[in-house]
Amino acid sequence: MAKKKGGEAPVSAATPKGYIPTLKKQYRNVIVPALMKEFEYKSIMQVPRLEKIVINQGIGSAASGDDKKKIVEVAQQELSTVAGQKAVITRSKKDISNFKLRKGMPIGVKVTLRGARMYEFFERLISIALPRIRDFKGINDKFDGRGNYTLGIEEQIIFPEIDIDKISKIMGMEISFICSSGSDRESYSLLRHFGLPFKNAKKND
Repeated sequence: MAKKKGGEAPVSAATPKGYIPTLKKQYRNVIVPALMKEFEYKSIMQVPRLEKIVINQGIGSAASGDDKKKIVEVAQQELSTVAGQKAVITRSKKDISNFKLRKGMPIGVKVTLRGARMYEFFERLISIALPRIRDFKGINDKFDGRGNYTLGIEEQIIFPEIDIDKISKIMGMEISFICSSGSDRESYSLLRHFGLPFKNAKKND
């Protein structure tokens, strides 16, 4: 097992050299031509791309001491398993007395995915995890005004990598898709072509 720089999780030595994830192939062969036609881009360099996926999981401020430490450790382990890359602990940047927070206290865990891991996680999310949500009817299409989209997940157990018999606490997470376009409309079309099941996709087509 070789370890990447920056403290990321080990990369499997079994991964074939030159391996290209299915969604990346789809982007190159299907999505790029579709977006060039839809938005009449003059150059392939204008086509928006998915730059990274950032997954954040907050642990709340109710727990303290050993309980909080255990919750953080479990959350870090679970998110690392789901993402396929080691999650890092996020800490409070300042004292917030109303929430009983001191600067430097752990407040959650986070992982940033790029490249092959990003595409692999994205594919598992849309093909396996989201369909496991009870009474799932699609996701909202509210972007941030800069072409980025954040999806809220209420329970980590939608990911099959999580053993429901071993979890100690149901926890949600936010999955942010950071796109290069800077435009909500273009990013919406990009993510829709990738397969994110937006509720209003048909209405907007």
